This record gives sequence, C-alpha cells and structure tokens, in this order.
Amino acid sequence: MAHNLDESTTLLARTPAALDALLRGLPEIWTLRDEGLTPEGKPTFTVRDVVAHLIHADRTNWMPRVKHILTFGESEPFPTFRRFGHVQESEGKTLDQLLDEFAVVRAECLVELRSLKLTSTDLERRGQHPAFASATLSELLATWAAHDLTHLHQITRVMAHQYREAVGPWVRYLGVMHCNGHSASA
Repeated sequence: MAHNLDESTTLLARTPAALDALLRGLPEIWTLRDEGLTPEGKPTFTVRDVVAHLIHADRTNWMPRVKHILTFGESEPFPTFRRFGHVQESEGKTLDQLLDEFAVVRAECLVELRSLKLTSTDLERRGQHPAFASATLSELLATWAAHDLTHLHQITRVMAHQYREAVGPWVRYLGVMHCNGHSASA
C-alpha cells in the first residue's frame, strides 16, 4: 500500500482517543508493569512509558523532522532522536495527565502539519537521517503512522503479559503471549 497523507493523518488523529478509551482509569497492574528485561538486559517500557514516548516523539521527532526536510532537504542530517527522552519529561505525571497531554500535543502537531499544505512535490523531498541515509517526507509521515501502530501493539502486548500465567493452558492459542518484541533491530 502506498502512503497517502490523508489516510495517515486520519489514523494519527485517532490514536489519542483510542489510547484514552483503552487506558484511562485502569488499575496500575495494567499500566505500570513492564515485560521484564530484553535479551540484551535492558528494561522494557510500561504502558505509561509508551504514552510518554509518543508525546516526546511528537514534540521532538515527527514535526521537527518534517520542517527539517522542508528547510534543509538532504544538506543537513536530522538531529538525533533521544528515544528515552520521555523519562525526565514525564517524571511525576500520572497516566491520565499523559493521556491528556498526548491528545493536546497530537492535535497541535496535526494542525501544524495541515497548515503546511504539503504537495506531492513536497512529499517527494528527501531528508538525511543520521543513521540510515536518505528518506522522503512521505516515508517519514508513513513511519509516523506505523510508529503509532507499533506502540498500540506494544501496549496490548505489555498488558497481555500481565496475564501470561493466569490464562493457563489457553496461552498456546493467544498470539499476543508469544510475541517477542515490537521492533526489529536494523
């Protein structure tokens, strides 16, 4: 499926409400536990961490990179994204506060994106990623939508992990219990 800006923004606009409906008011057993350590010994995200990460990415990654491509093209690489930048920014905030913040930040990003009135020529413009070379604006925007879906998947996987033993023998029929991660290393 080729990238379509209107379809991407439609999906991006729905993510905050989907997370709100799924997560608001849940007991902390569902939202503050993680899956333990990765095979490399690194901690995994809690549901709260994922929401904080989405806010951080909206503020410091997606729209800044859109503007970077439009301003610099490939002449200057994107600033490096701090994947764990959300940790300090979200300190002391409840999940409900983060859900509210995500809804506001995402809405602002989408207003800003729409105000750019991107053309097909704009979407073909290329930027320079610091780790893997050139990418188009269209690819960046498609990745933003896929990033949301990746983290929606991660949230349901982390939540399901809490019932890994509780489901007993049905574990073999629940694909979410067998998923080992949300991102492949390059």
